[in-house]
Amino acid sequence: MRIGIVCYPTFGGSGVLATELGKALADKGHLVHFITYQQPVRLGEFNANIFYHEVRVPTYPLFDFPPYETALASTMVDIIVNNQIDLLHVHYAIPHASAAYMAKKILETQNRKIPVITTLHGTDITLVGRDKTFAPVVAFSINQSDAITAVSENLSGETNKIFRIEKDIHVIHNFVDVARFSKKPIDAFRRVIAPNNEKIILHASNFRKIKRVNDVVKIFARIRQGAPSKLLFIGDGPERAEAESMCRDLHICDDIRFVGKQDQIEEIFAIGDLFILTSEYESFGLAALEAMAAGIPVISTNVGGLPEINIQGETGFLSNVGDIDDMASHALELLTNDEKMAIFKANASARASEFDIHRIVPQYEALYNQFL
Repeated sequence: MRIGIVCYPTFGGSGVLATELGKALADKGHLVHFITYQQPVRLGEFNANIFYHEVRVPTYPLFDFPPYETALASTMVDIIVNNQIDLLHVHYAIPHASAAYMAKKILETQNRKIPVITTLHGTDITLVGRDKTFAPVVAFSINQSDAITAVSENLSGETNKIFRIEKDIHVIHNFVDVARFSKKPIDAFRRVIAPNNEKIILHASNFRKIKRVNDVVKIFARIRQGAPSKLLFIGDGPERAEAESMCRDLHICDDIRFVGKQDQIEEIFAIGDLFILTSEYESFGLAALEAMAAGIPVISTNVGGLPEINIQGETGFLSNVGDIDDMASHALELLTNDEKMAIFKANASARASEFDIHRIVPQYEALYNQFL
């Protein structure tokens, strides 16, 4: 198949999932064309079956805001025609689904049909999609897609609750490359972070307000009182400065590192002991799944799709949003009991294997084949 993938090229879950899906499809012999405004962050190594097309948006004094959606639709048309694309798979409803609809209608005037699959990832529905400025376009473009997928049962339900969706939503869960995350820890690396064999706590996100990164700092402040620990913040975003300020106010900066955005996140996960995710909402929780694939138990909030992957009392613990004391208590329950921690680590790995890339990608291929 010749597949066009449209996504955001960033470290967010939708961009990561779309990029990893494209790479997996290319490894299976499909020709994959990424269409976005810059090269996706996880698209590093060369693959003869992968092509990248940059969307260029011209700037004119007439436009206060560059018309990205129009440029994207035009780029889609050009790439579909000149590369004999069989199918478009767009990730995140805004603006990709609506741009794909525009491209589809243009191609129909040339007697060419192109199936469009739209994958919903979360905030495109639960946050942006609720905005009255966008809602009519979001609902229309989703319904005009040939097929709709969602990354969790929770997101499927939320979408049907918010919009009047006229088609069935196929739930195809996010996935993880278990082999990639099954790495042995580098002892020298761990000793640099935890020279006195402290426990290593991890958090990875895009540091948006919805992630509640300050809660992670507060939880860690409680954890270090009961177990010698270090905290690594992976990622970057608008809430990072406030989190750093809180670390200084609590005088715990010596035990916390902000390592920024990382391409080789599996190397860091390999030395981790516990992963904390404090979000107000997660449609799925891809970072948590990647941590579990590395054998790391997860302390998370009980929201969105997280209970679909993090099993209470088996792979980690779930708490209400903002319940700092409960999350810290559960963290210490594992960090101070090596036998229990070993059981939870094994459970986390086993659970992650159920979402292995080799199980999930064939579900997308089967869906594609329905329209070819």
